Amino acid sequence: MTAQILDGTAAAAAVKAELVDRIAVLQDRGVTPGLGTLLVGDDGPSARYVAMKHDDCEELGIASFGVNLGADATRAEIDHVVDTFNANPAVDACLLQYPFPDGLDYEPVLLRLRPEKDADGLHPINLGRLVMGVDAPVACTPAGIVELLVRNGVPIEGRHVVIIGRGLTIGRPLANLLALKRPHANAAVTVVHTGVADLGALTRQADILVAAAGSPGLVTADMVKPGAAVVAAGVSFEGNKVVSDVTDEVAEVAGWLSPRLGGVGPMTRAMLMANTVAAAERGVGITPPAR
Repeated sequence: MTAQILDGTAAAAAVKAELVDRIAVLQDRGVTPGLGTLLVGDDGPSARYVAMKHDDCEELGIASFGVNLGADATRAEIDHVVDTFNANPAVDACLLQYPFPDGLDYEPVLLRLRPEKDADGLHPINLGRLVMGVDAPVACTPAGIVELLVRNGVPIEGRHVVIIGRGLTIGRPLANLLALKRPHANAAVTVVHTGVADLGALTRQADILVAAAGSPGLVTADMVKPGAAVVAAGVSFEGNKVVSDVTDEVAEVAGWLSPRLGGVGPMTRAMLMANTVAAAERGVGITPPAR
């Protein structure tokens, strides 16, 4: 068996194509969606990621407002940027790029951001709305994973999903999203972590396995149920090289597999654009389409 590739580049292009039509409707009303970004420090991967997000904005006709602060930025300087984004009607959504440099606490800055402008869907109010199944911004990587599966024909409803990783940005919101009783969800979800004694005994039960631990080579072929869909959401860096949580040999067992590059990453960026457009739509009384 050779796994079908979960092509995130193609799926992201499809999401963006749909956004073009929604942006045109907003522009007919005199509204241009706007994304603000705040980058603090000189973390290389973060800087490259933010730059790609601004490229996405330019491609789609979304206005972008980027602020970069040095690693020595004070809390007062950071708060001023957030307050400016909060008050600017041209900024519909705001991304606070994580992580912050050592010594700067991310949480109080996130709490300062208006929930309706939370582009990453990580504000506690938006996470609470996700648990309730209420319309709100959803964390970009979890939303992107669901889109990636759906657009590649992977059945989710009634299936067993095992998520390795309980982090705030992927594991926890993804578990809540997939457990909701609605289309493209309604799954039985198990969340595990690297501290589990026999991880493979649990992962082999999964119809859909999501590796989001940030542990290189964690998932090997013997840990995968034949024919399962495997999503490699956790990555690490060895120098400039991106290393996956999933080994290459998994492709010989899995039915579907997201690649190390061109898998989840493009979907995360596409869903950030979708969250920005949805925020602009809510601002003018348009209900964003259900995902």
